[in-house]
Amino acid sequence: MTVRVGVIGAGWIGQEHIRRLTDVVTGARVTAVTDIDAARAAEAAARTGARVHPDGAALIASDDVDAVLVTSWGPTHAEHVLNTVAAGKPVFCEKPLATTAEDCLRITEAETAHGRRLVQVGFMRRYDRGYRQLKQVIDAGRIGAPLVVHCAHRNPTVPETYTSDMAALDTAVHEIDVLRWLLDDEIVSAQVVTPRSTSKRFPHLKDPQIMLFETAKGVRVDLEVFVNCQYGYDIQCEAVGEEGLVRLPDPAAAGVRTAGSHSTQVLTDWTGRFEDAFDTEFREWIAGVAAGEEPTGPSAWDGYAATAITAATVEALNTGQVVATALKPRPVFYGGTA
Repeated sequence: MTVRVGVIGAGWIGQEHIRRLTDVVTGARVTAVTDIDAARAAEAAARTGARVHPDGAALIASDDVDAVLVTSWGPTHAEHVLNTVAAGKPVFCEKPLATTAEDCLRITEAETAHGRRLVQVGFMRRYDRGYRQLKQVIDAGRIGAPLVVHCAHRNPTVPETYTSDMAALDTAVHEIDVLRWLLDDEIVSAQVVTPRSTSKRFPHLKDPQIMLFETAKGVRVDLEVFVNCQYGYDIQCEAVGEEGLVRLPDPAAAGVRTAGSHSTQVLTDWTGRFEDAFDTEFREWIAGVAAGEEPTGPSAWDGYAATAITAATVEALNTGQVVATALKPRPVFYGGTA
C-alpha cells in the first residue's frame, strides 16, 4: 500500500519532509499540499505532482489523503490535528503538538473519544541511533537505577528573533521529551539558573541557561542550553546510575592528525546531526500507517507533557523560582493508571 500524505505547511521543514517522503522513504506519496502562502504551496506541490488545497480543512477532507503531516506555524497545530482526528485519519504533527497545555488536552480527549491512537508528535531524538543505545542500556539495568543526568544543547549562533523563552520552548523541548522517554519517568519540577551571559549574544537574550529538573522518582537533571557557543552544534547526554554511567556517543567523524594536532569535525547544525533520525522516524511512521497500526512514536500525551513542562520552565526563568509542572494524571488510554 502506498500511503497518500497531505502536507499542511510548506515552509522549510515542510519542504524538507516532502523531499524525505518522496526521495528517501518508500511506500509514501505526497498527494496534497496547503500553505498560507499559495505560491509557496504551489512550488512545494510541483515536485511531486500534488494538488494544492486552499486550506487545511479541505486537505484533510480530501479523498486522496490517507494521512496528514502538520508542519505549519505552531499556533495552528491544534486546529489541524483536531480536524484530522475528527476525520479519523492518522496525523504526524511536528512539535509543538499545540502551544498551550489546554489545547494539547483537547487533542488527547478527542483521540481518546475516537478510541484508538492517531496522533504522533515529531520528537525525532527517540529515533537517533545513539539515544536508542542509551535507552537499551538504561532499560537493561546495566548502570543500575539512574540517579543524575547531565545534558548540554549547544548551537553556534541564533538569529536576533530568538528570545530567552525559546531556550525552553524551541530548544530544551527536545531534551525534555527524550529524557522522559529514556528514564520512563515524569518531570515534576523545573528551575532555571542564568550564569554570566556570553558577549556573543544579542543584548535581549539570556544565554547560556542552566535548567534543573526533578523527576517523580527523584532523578536530578541538569541541562545547559547555550545557543551562541560559536564552535558548532553539540548535543551531550550522560546518565549516571548506581552501578555505572552511559554517555551519548558523538556523531562518527574521522580523526585527522596534522601539524602537531589531532582533530575531529564538529557539526554546525541540527539537520546534519539528526538527518538519519528524521529518516527513521518517517520510515517507521509510514510503515505503521500502511499496516493499519496505531503509531508507536511520541503520543499526543507526550506532546501535552512537553508543552506543560516547557511552560513551567519559562515560568521558572521569569520568576527565579522552582516551578511544579502540575501535569494531569496520565490516562489509561496512554498507558497510565488514571
